[in-house]
Amino acid sequence: MEYKGLVRRQKEFFKTGKTKKTGFRVFYLGRLLKWMDENESRILDALNKDLGKSGTEGYMTEIGMVKEEIRFAMKHLTLWAKPRRVRTPVSQFPSASFIYREPYGVVLIMAPWNYPFQLTVAPLIGAVSAGNCAVLKPSSYSVHTSAMIQEMIREVFPSWYVTVVTGGREENEALLNEKFDYIFFTGSPKVGKSVMEKAARHLTPVSLELGGKSPCIVDETADLRTAAKRIVWGKFLNAGQTCVAPDYVLVQHSVKKRLIHYIIRQIQKMYGQKPLENEEYPAIINQRHFKRISGLINENKVIYGGKTDSTTLRIEPTVMDGITWDDAVMKEEIFGPVLPIMSYYDLREAAAAIEAQSSPLALYLFTRDKKRESYILEKLSYGGGCINDTVVHLATPYLPFGGVGQSGMGKYHGKASFDTFTHEKSILKKSVLVDIPFRYPPFRDHLNLIKKFM
Repeated sequence: MEYKGLVRRQKEFFKTGKTKKTGFRVFYLGRLLKWMDENESRILDALNKDLGKSGTEGYMTEIGMVKEEIRFAMKHLTLWAKPRRVRTPVSQFPSASFIYREPYGVVLIMAPWNYPFQLTVAPLIGAVSAGNCAVLKPSSYSVHTSAMIQEMIREVFPSWYVTVVTGGREENEALLNEKFDYIFFTGSPKVGKSVMEKAARHLTPVSLELGGKSPCIVDETADLRTAAKRIVWGKFLNAGQTCVAPDYVLVQHSVKKRLIHYIIRQIQKMYGQKPLENEEYPAIINQRHFKRISGLINENKVIYGGKTDSTTLRIEPTVMDGITWDDAVMKEEIFGPVLPIMSYYDLREAAAAIEAQSSPLALYLFTRDKKRESYILEKLSYGGGCINDTVVHLATPYLPFGGVGQSGMGKYHGKASFDTFTHEKSILKKSVLVDIPFRYPPFRDHLNLIKKFM
C-alpha cells in the first residue's frame, strides 16, 4: 500500500490556495449537509447493520449532532477565519499586532467504530472549516458505515480535496508512514501511543481523543430517581460502547440500596424485561469485543442482568455489586453494558480513589450540595463532564471536548474544532515613520531608558 501519490495530490491542491477562501469552505460544508439530508436513511441503515442502532438513537447520537456542528461552523467560520487584532506593548511603539489563522495543510483523521459516522465526520467539519484537505480513515470494524462514508465523500468532495481510505491495520500503518501536516486520532490509549510515536518521526502535531474509566459519583443529597434515569441512559446508550459512558458508580453508602433499586427500575422501563429481544437495544460490534465484555461479568456479583446472546451479539444491561478495585471489571475500560457499583462513606475517600487512577475522559457528579460540587471540580483532573447528568456535555458546540493525560490531548466541537485544525500566525507590523534608536548598538547608557519601557 502506497499513499504518497494521494498525499502529494492533496498537497498540490492545497497549494492552489482555494481552500483558504471561506466561501469555498462554506460551499462544501453545505454540500455535505445537503447529502446528509437526502441520504439520512442510508446512514441509519448502515449504523443499524453495524451496531444494531435504532433510527432514533442513530439520529440522536450521530446524524443530529453532526448536522448541528455543520450549521454552527457555516454560520461562524467567516468570523473565525478573520485576522484578529490584539494589543501591542508600549515597548513596541509604533506598531500593530495581529493573529492570522491559517490551515495546516493535509490532515489525517482516524476514526473508531463505536460512533462510526459522528466520530469520522465531526473532525472533518473542523478540518474543512479551517481550510485543510483531509484523508479519512474510518474503522474496518464498522464495515457498512465505512463503505457508506466512502460513498458520501466521493459524491460530495473531489478526491484531491477530501478522500477516504478503507481497510485495517496494514492501511493504518501505511498511512502513518506518510508525512501529514496534522493527525487527529480517536481510539484507545494503546493505539494512541503508537500514532503519536509515528507522528513524532515527522514532528507532526496530533490530537488524541482516547478514553479511560469515567467515574460517576452519587452523594446522599442527590435526586436519586433522576440520577438513576440519567445514569442508565448514559451507560447503556449504544450498549455501553461510548467513550464517555459512566464506567462505574461510586455512591454514598447511605443511599446505595435506594439508588440500585431505581437503576434496576429504569433499566426495565427503558429496555423491558427481555432486553436481548428488544430491537431498539444495540449490539456489540463483533465477537472479539463480545467475548471480552462477557469475560468481565462475574456471575457471583451480578445483581441484575448478565445474560448474553452470542448469535445477536447482545449483552443485557448488567449491574454488579460488591465490586473492588481488584475485580477484572475495574482493570480496564469496560466499553460495554456492564455497570459496577461501589460505595464510599466520605467524599474525600471517593476523590482519593479516583485520583489514584489515570485522569479519566469524563466524570459525573450527582449532588445538590454546592460545596461538594466545588470540591470535586477543583480537586480532580478529567477531560470534562456533567453535574447531575451524564454524556450530554459533548453534545454542544459551545463546549470544547477532549481528554487530559492518559485520556487524550487536544479538543474539538464548535469553534474548538476550527482552532484545532488552525495555526495561529502572529504578526507585528512596525511603522517606518519612527524608529526608536536606543534598541540598537552601541548601547552606551541605553539601559536606563530600556528599563522605563520594559
